[in-house]
Amino acid sequence: MTLDQILEEINQANSIVILTHENPDGDAMGSSLALYQALKNYGKDVDLVIPEHSRTFDFLPAIDEIKVEGREQYDLAIALDCATIKMLNGFSTYFEEAKMRISIDHHSTNSMFADLNFVNPEAPACAQILIVVLNYFKMEITREIGTCILAGIITDTGGFQYSGVNAETFEFVSWLLEKGVNVSTVYRKVLQTKTRSSFELARIASNRLEFFYDGRVTFTYITKENEEEVHAEIGDHEGIVETGRAIEGVEVSIFVRETEKGCKVSTRSNDYVDVSDMCLLFGGGGHQRAAGCLMQGSIEEVKEKLLNRVKQYLKD
Repeated sequence: MTLDQILEEINQANSIVILTHENPDGDAMGSSLALYQALKNYGKDVDLVIPEHSRTFDFLPAIDEIKVEGREQYDLAIALDCATIKMLNGFSTYFEEAKMRISIDHHSTNSMFADLNFVNPEAPACAQILIVVLNYFKMEITREIGTCILAGIITDTGGFQYSGVNAETFEFVSWLLEKGVNVSTVYRKVLQTKTRSSFELARIASNRLEFFYDGRVTFTYITKENEEEVHAEIGDHEGIVETGRAIEGVEVSIFVRETEKGCKVSTRSNDYVDVSDMCLLFGGGGHQRAAGCLMQGSIEEVKEKLLNRVKQYLKD
């Protein structure tokens, strides 16, 4: 079984690095911090390398132990919540040069880029998979580890509102409650607490939101100048794409953020559009109801391409 092989590699490794995707969300942060603490408690020499992360997650246990740079080489590299090696971006070198590489993920578009891949697309969050993994390894899930896992589950389920949520999710959360994890505090910290700059960005995006195809599609965006104006920090754009999806009659919400690398697209759907398939054409992917991609061109050019693409998925 893959988990037995993964545990064997962990036992054999003298040095381990944990990596996740750039602009890490709550699932990426929570999963990474949970596994880091579990391996550390297990007696392993482990680094967690995340160059940048949002202040939203500063309350999570072991957050101050994150490193912005790693060593030259590791025996074992573990990527969490990453569908492709491209998502690791600038720090993929640590992964590529490790002697053994492992991926633990829940994206249906996972390219199986590691030597050992443990991928469960049925899981609504990578953090939920980690509960199974750590229990299988007989590694204790402490209250601190449980807090990180819960942050990941709450983030990637939108506070238990997305269709991927299953009975197992609530069983795990109940189990974490028994461990002493404070569900209400974690929920408030990751979903309801905003920085002033994130509020200002959301207001700008909300004011320019447009409706298309009889109100079934919404589109909005923010520019680099907008982010500079409000002194935005990493992660301040998170959640903006949900604004359109929450409006009555909307099936697909599209949010575009202008960056140095191009236009970063976030999409969400409500009932039937597979936005992962929609984004796949542009080199992206994700989940059926939540996906993204990186596109080149002006915001207007990107907008036109996306609207033409989404039209093919709408029911008459």
